[in-house]
Amino acid sequence: MRVEIWSDIACPWCYIGKARFEKGLAAFGHRDEIEVVHRSFELDPNRAKGDTAPVIEMLARKYGRTLDEARSMEAHVASNAHSEGLGYRTEGRDHGNTFDIHRLLHLAKERGRQDQLLDLAYRANFAEERSVFDAETLVTLAVEAGLDETEVRTVLADETAYAEAVRADEREAAELGANGVPFFVLDRRYGISGGQPAEVFTQALEQAWESRTLQPVAVAADGGAGACDVDGTCDV
Repeated sequence: MRVEIWSDIACPWCYIGKARFEKGLAAFGHRDEIEVVHRSFELDPNRAKGDTAPVIEMLARKYGRTLDEARSMEAHVASNAHSEGLGYRTEGRDHGNTFDIHRLLHLAKERGRQDQLLDLAYRANFAEERSVFDAETLVTLAVEAGLDETEVRTVLADETAYAEAVRADEREAAELGANGVPFFVLDRRYGISGGQPAEVFTQALEQAWESRTLQPVAVAADGGAGACDVDGTCDV
């Protein structure tokens, strides 16, 4: 059975949701028969490449808050990340265009290293002092994930490389009714929105496994789970 996950590196709830999903998957009896595929979703597709801004300042502008209020928002998300055993820096992070990261994730998928690169990119963006919006950092992360450096540089230099694959993922998300991320689709029949608790994912996997007949995707209520909307607004 296949599970597809639409997400963006800039989305903290995608980072948290991935960890929760993996815990839910670990508790699922047929976990070795699940194929996980990561799909592209940009929260800020109109931001120019190279246009980055500190996350705290970006949050303050987006929500009309003071810098201290924005820091409190980040502290709340950090608390959720820490509860999952994830590192999370509330200061010193940047926000920017993620298109190149998504293109490299499609390359990594072809080379069987997608999950490795995604984990490294999340960790660099949220837990370490490395900007994923810097081309050299992306090269370093991709090589750490097991990709060939020359091939990575060739893809980054050609802005058309894997561009259609990214756009196709985003069109498909819209067709499925995804208006935010993380968005999980189980066996093309069940949709789950937001970074749900691990047990919710386990229950959904069990339900999908037991009722494997072709049906339209049904989107589960998020139940207050954290997510980032298509306009880039993230729950706090």
